[in-house]
Amino acid sequence: MTAADQFASVRYLVDDVQAAIDFYTAHLGFTVRTSAAPAFADVTRGPLRLLLSGPASSGARATPNDTLAGRNRIHLIVENLDSEIDRLGAAGVSFRSDVVAGPGGRQILLTDPAGNLIELFQPAQQPTT
Repeated sequence: MTAADQFASVRYLVDDVQAAIDFYTAHLGFTVRTSAAPAFADVTRGPLRLLLSGPASSGARATPNDTLAGRNRIHLIVENLDSEIDRLGAAGVSFRSDVVAGPGGRQILLTDPAGNLIELFQPAQQPTT
């Protein structure tokens, strides 16, 4: 699971990634960490990492259409997504989506007991130089 010294990440699904970058950086003091607009960007402010996912991003595609909790969710980085799926499935946790892969990694959604969405995300392996 996520180490305590990493960013706390929240994913916001947005219609226009560049407009969201402009808003958060110009008005709220965030800085751009990564930009792959128009699909995705992440901006940070202190320990908060805000993931801005456009309609073409894997994060947006992973969200089931019938969810009542909305589309925003907390985002937890895991080292091995398949192991986490096995562990949680064995504990009786049900998932709200299938695994979805994109250029940044793989993810799956589950809900807490109140129906709030949680995303488990395994980053793609970066090539070594």
